Amino acid sequence: MRFSGHGPRHPDDVVIGPLDLSAHVDEALAVQAVAFGLGADEVAVRRQIVLRHMTYPGARALGATLAGRLVGFVYGMPNDRSHWWSTVVEPYLRAQGHDGWLDGSFVITELHVHPHYQNRGLGRSLITSITDTATEPRSILSAIDTVSPARGLYHSLGYEDLARQVLFPSAPKPYAVMGAPLPLRRR
Repeated sequence: MRFSGHGPRHPDDVVIGPLDLSAHVDEALAVQAVAFGLGADEVAVRRQIVLRHMTYPGARALGATLAGRLVGFVYGMPNDRSHWWSTVVEPYLRAQGHDGWLDGSFVITELHVHPHYQNRGLGRSLITSITDTATEPRSILSAIDTVSPARGLYHSLGYEDLARQVLFPSAPKPYAVMGAPLPLRRR
């Protein structure tokens, strides 16, 4: 698998570029459902959340497509302390002395790559591409608080744990909130 822009185009080039997430929400959520193990009911709830998020100022998305098929996506936005996510994580961050990270940060809201295309650099390319265009000096995100390839990726990019064992309502597992200065670290 190659990324477009590296030599002549080839049928198995993955193209990373802007994604109209509102128009492709079902395609994106199908990727997320497979990557994250979501059921139909949870996908329906997340659909409304994604559509609402895309109306927020500065919200943007990138997609990774292969032969016109979406195989990965990322979206995020400048953080706002009034957003639901911020209101949940703020007490955990404050307890660790890190609640200042909620200001001047670009939030990675979702990053998912279809399992058949993981471990090929797509997640890294998606997150670095979206944060490279951020005007904020840093980025924050949350990830399931366990040793995982996703957390390994975030750590390799310079994200550090700001708070752990963060409980989101209705989430069965605790999360870690992570932050990194921008631009993200390159290998």
